[in-house]
Formats: sequence, structure tokens, C-alpha cells
Amino acid sequence: MKATIWHNPECGKSRATLAILEARPELDLTVVEYLKQPPTREKLTQLYRDAGIAPREGVRTFKTDAEERGLTTAEDDVVLDAMVAEPRLIERPLVETDKGVRLCRPPERVEEIL
Repeated sequence: MKATIWHNPECGKSRATLAILEARPELDLTVVEYLKQPPTREKLTQLYRDAGIAPREGVRTFKTDAEERGLTTAEDDVVLDAMVAEPRLIERPLVETDKGVRLCRPPERVEEIL
């Protein structure tokens, strides 16, 4: 099974999720450091759709100005535009497999799609 993690190596939850994935040798794992290689707007739209969440539910509020900017209640287009412009606003880690997408907070949520 293929799996892709949008990863930030500075994030403990992201590192913990990556460790769960790496412990599964049957996975064909792709690691994308999204701050260096940000997803496109189209990819973000697809990820949130497949995760069953609105983009505003995937906004990182810790150590960002997302709440002050109203991104936690904003329309999808506004949130997606902000995330594309500033990838640090993307909450992590997002994991995609053939079984779906999850925002893995807590990291164990990744098991739902393995």
C-alpha cells in the first residue's frame, strides 16, 4: 500500500506519526516536507475533502496568527489561499493512503487508514 505523509520534522506529532508509518515495512512511503515542498491548492482541496473535514479544521492555530485572521471560521477559499501563501498554516501531519486521508492528531489516527 502507498502512503504519503505531509511532514514537518520539527513537530513531535508529525515525527510520531512518521514512526508509526516507518514501522510498517509493507508501506511504500513517501515523505513530503510540506514547508519545503508545499502542496498545491488543488491537492489541499482533495486532501481535506478525502479526510472529510473543512479546510478551516486543518488550520494550524498554535504559533500562528490564524485565529486573529479569522481563518478558523473563514470560507474554504480564503483558508486555502492562506495555506498556499503560507504553508506553516497547514496543521500536520496529513497522511494519505489508498484507504483515505487523516489529519493525524493524535498520531494513532493514522491506523484508521492503514
